[in-house]
Parts: sequence; C-alpha cells; structure tokens
Amino acid sequence: MTINEKLFDFIKSSPTPFHAVATVSKTLDNAGYTRLSEADVWGLRAGGKYYVTRNGSSLIAFRVPEGDFDGFMLTASHSDSPCFKIKENPTMPGAGTVRLSTERYGGMLCSTWMDRPLSVAGRVVVSTDTGVEVKLVDLGSPCAVIPNVAIHMNRKANDGMSYDASVDMIPLYAADGNDDFKARVAEAAGVSADDIVSTELMVYCADGGVEWNDFISAPRLDDLQCAFASLEAFTASGTGDSCPVYCLFDNEEVGSLSKQGADSTFLYDTLCRVNSALGGDEPEYCRKISNSFLVSCDNAHSIHPNHPEFADKNHTVYMNRGIVIKYNANQKYTSNAVSTGIFKVICREADAPVQFYANRADMAGGSTLGNISNSHVSLTSVDIGLPQLAMHSAYETAGKNDTETLIRALTVFFGKSVKITGDGSYTIK
Repeated sequence: MTINEKLFDFIKSSPTPFHAVATVSKTLDNAGYTRLSEADVWGLRAGGKYYVTRNGSSLIAFRVPEGDFDGFMLTASHSDSPCFKIKENPTMPGAGTVRLSTERYGGMLCSTWMDRPLSVAGRVVVSTDTGVEVKLVDLGSPCAVIPNVAIHMNRKANDGMSYDASVDMIPLYAADGNDDFKARVAEAAGVSADDIVSTELMVYCADGGVEWNDFISAPRLDDLQCAFASLEAFTASGTGDSCPVYCLFDNEEVGSLSKQGADSTFLYDTLCRVNSALGGDEPEYCRKISNSFLVSCDNAHSIHPNHPEFADKNHTVYMNRGIVIKYNANQKYTSNAVSTGIFKVICREADAPVQFYANRADMAGGSTLGNISNSHVSLTSVDIGLPQLAMHSAYETAGKNDTETLIRALTVFFGKSVKITGDGSYTIK
C-alpha cells in the first residue's frame, strides 16, 4: 500500500474528530502504546510508550527515553475540519421531505458542499445501569445532499452567491414520512434508540480520496494530512535524548477555546504529569521545557493556478516542492529566525526541501496551533504545513509527493534533541 493510499484510509476512517482519535488510538495500541486516563495516577517507566485522550477528540502520545532526558520534541496537528453539526432535535419536515437541522462549524467554502454525497457520523451518549457511556457512530453510506437551486429558477447563480446557513445549506435526508433518523443512528451505534440520551453528530463529505496525475484530492486534507504524516513519523522514529510527543487537538477551526483544544490546559497538564511521574520537580519541568521544540503542523495555501495574484510574490509556495515554513509578523505563526534555522537543519538531514510562506501584506491570514499552545507552554516553535488548494472546501487538493516528504522530515525530528546552550544558541543532536 502506498503512502497516499494509507492517507486515504486514514481520512476515510476519520470523518469526525472522535473517529480521528479512535483511529490514532488503534494505531498506537497496535504499536504497543499503553493508554492512560487523566483520572488515574500515572506510573511511567523508562522506555515506556503511552498516550492519553481528552473528550475523545484530542490525544497526546509520548515515549519515555531509557535514561534522563533533556526536553520534549513535539508536533501538533488538529483533528477537526469545517462541517455541518446536527442540532439536538435533528429532523425538519416540510415540502414533502425530511431535512436535517444543522449549523455551520468553522469557516467553510459553502458552494463546495452542494450536490455531492454526504453522510453522518459522530458520537451518541447512551444510558447504562451505572451512568452513561459514549458510542461512536458512522452511517458510512451517503444519506444526505444539499441541493442547489436550478439555474432556471436562479438566473444569477453564476454571478456570485451569498449563502444563508439556515435556508440554503440545510441537508436533504429523506422523503416526507420517513422519519427514521434516530433509529438509523441507534442501529449504527449498536444500541436501542430509547437508550440514547444525547448526540453529537456531524454531516461530512462521503467522497473517497484519489491520486491523479501529480496530485491528490480528498476531504479533510486540512488537517488530517498533517495528523497522518506526523503519526507515521512518530511511530517509525527512534528516541534520542528527548521525549518525543505527538499532539492531536480538536476545535482548531473554531478558535481552540474548549477543554480539549490547543487553548486548554491539556498539553501543560500532560507534560507536567510526565515530568512529575518520573520524579521531576517544578524547576526540572522548567529546564525540560527550555530544551523543548514544537513543530506546529497545519496545511498552507499553495499558489492558485487561476489566481496567482493572491500570493505574495516573494513567498509563493507550490505543491510537490516541499514543506512550507509559515511566517507572520503579528505572531499568527510562531516561526522566527531561530526556530526556522533549527528546523531547516533537521530538514536538510532528512533531504526534505522547504519553502517559505507569508500572506500578502494587504491580506489577513488565519492562525493555527503553535501560538495558541505557546500561551500555555512556552516552547521554541515553528509553524509548518503542506501546500494545498481550496482549503476549507468539502474536497481539497494537494501534491502527491508531499505527505512522504513530511514523514521523512518528522521521522528525523522525533529522534533529535534540541538543547539550549545560551539564549539564542542551541545544539542539535
């Protein structure tokens, strides 16, 4: 199986953040990692491999070196993508149909969600004899569509559209009288409909990934492409003088403001507990953090072949030409001269080419995980990604060679140690 075929399988098995974490957890289980609970006392051992989840939608994995270690070598990507979240009272009858009551999650390209096969996945909470339990659910087969208005009824459809999320973007589910949605969800979860006490369901693009000519196209490349590549590197890499850490955070697309997002205590709590479980005190934790390095992995904007004017002329990036290091003067990205220099040295060893991205000075850009995580754990950090087209489309496009390039670079990265020898001076070994 090729790397891109594995990527497509990963994306297919990860229609929601809950499924992404379940998919990563299964990979880690098969690789001999021990699952920890935040509610338990952690007993860690040298040479041990562990992971912990929060909310079922964020995950942090780490490997403990055999001896004392200098710091942490971390990557961070995100598990969520723009989608339509289904409201608690889901079905809306009318006009001879049953539709699904939804609201937009994240900033999406609305038009790309129309007239394509959609499905439903997420989690349900069911009652038990002692309390409640979470079950994952994925209807799998296409079961919904958001239909366009025919050109005959909207002659200005090609002149620019404004989409009302409460009118234009409501998914069609079934014909009038077929109100089996809750029963279908319960069957997929393997429970009785009467046992379901609440749901958290999302409408997702059901198309599969494809490789064509020099490119790949798939749903949710932002950011499952980076989540997959960093996981492949993490499980394949060796352990040097630092502790390798793989982070997968939820809710990046809506600002990370949740107990499981990058703007939560999840990373800080986990690193503190690793340090203390291995006998370290607070000064030891601070020492390790100063010798740590974070690669914030979130995809970047490739130059658009039809609209090159949107790219900064000196910072134009291309698919299949390497990893993108991202800059922003207002610290939307954390890359600076020191962190970029360190990462370039590692990429050079991995024979992984790099490119440089910055927004046009008159255009605002987005933010990502690095600066948000750094507000809780102060790390030397670089923001990187893989170049892609149509970010936040229901179906996105990237270069067919880029996933393997990132895996190669991060495999080297996870085996390294970055140690500070003076403010602005570092050893890389």
